[in-house]
Amino acid sequence: MKDYFLNFEKYAYIKGPKPDGCILCLIRDRNPAVIDVSVYRDELFVVTVNLYPYNPGHLLLFPVRHIEDVRQYSPEEEQRLNDLTRYFLDIADKIHRPAGYNIGYNMGHPAGASIDHLHLHLIPRYPHETGIADLLAGKRVLVEEPRETARRIREAVDQDPFSKATS
Repeated sequence: MKDYFLNFEKYAYIKGPKPDGCILCLIRDRNPAVIDVSVYRDELFVVTVNLYPYNPGHLLLFPVRHIEDVRQYSPEEEQRLNDLTRYFLDIADKIHRPAGYNIGYNMGHPAGASIDHLHLHLIPRYPHETGIADLLAGKRVLVEEPRETARRIREAVDQDPFSKATS
């Protein structure tokens, strides 16, 4: 094991107790058993800040419908997701000014998905991200608490709502 860095907090999250039901369905339903840092909702999608972000501004875009495979999207959902992705990339550019992005899915547990409900990750990336805590302790150093990230993104959405941006 000497060649590996371990993050036991992430492991505890993955293996630890969870509220009953799908976490994203619980967020969708505004269940008080879960922390809700959603920044956008409509009849097809919810966008939320990841409570365990890889970087500040790490968002999850997920359909209101509980589906588990990208091939289950309706054409309307695919179009809305495309529009929302572009919209939240623009917001992330304004708020966090990243140098790039990782955008993608982990579909199925063997692919890294810890949640069955399909969700798209939008992760801002920066040059030279690896810090001493990453190297020595296997931990990420976050420069912004996820609830503060959610507040800032909600403020940006309130100033330029998605409905105006796509009309």
